[in-house]
Amino acid sequence: MSDLSASEKRVDKVLRASGSKAEIVQLEELAHTALQAADALGVDVAQIVKSLVFRGAETNKAYLLLVSGANRVHERRVGRQLGEKLGRADADFVRTHTGFAIGGVLPLGAVGNVNIYIDQTLLDLGKIWAAAGHPRSVFPTTADELISITGAIPIDVR
Repeated sequence: MSDLSASEKRVDKVLRASGSKAEIVQLEELAHTALQAADALGVDVAQIVKSLVFRGAETNKAYLLLVSGANRVHERRVGRQLGEKLGRADADFVRTHTGFAIGGVLPLGAVGNVNIYIDQTLLDLGKIWAAAGHPRSVFPTTADELISITGAIPIDVR
């Protein structure tokens, strides 16, 4: 896979190290949103994993939420589940804690200490698709595999 970008190679390395058989799929068009990715793949938007970073208001911890493309995060409810109010993460915070830019955060390969949680609705969907390091690339997986690779904890994000 020599035509992969540096970020795609980073994702591929994590997949291989975890024992995953998933292969990165390069789409013909860019997919900057969950809806664009779903349209390009011909799947329901719920099957697309959004990777969203929040900042703990009291602890300054980084929280990475892996969320179904069909869902919006209810920050207050999620904050109560996590034990602290969630705040928006700025570009510097996101890059420092994940190694990725806002809008390009991946579910795998964060460089810092990040607490990872997964939208429990993803557990019922079978095959799901996650970002793979470029707006044109994704990889197929399951919620169980993402949990295994990342240590994500299922929560209700809505």
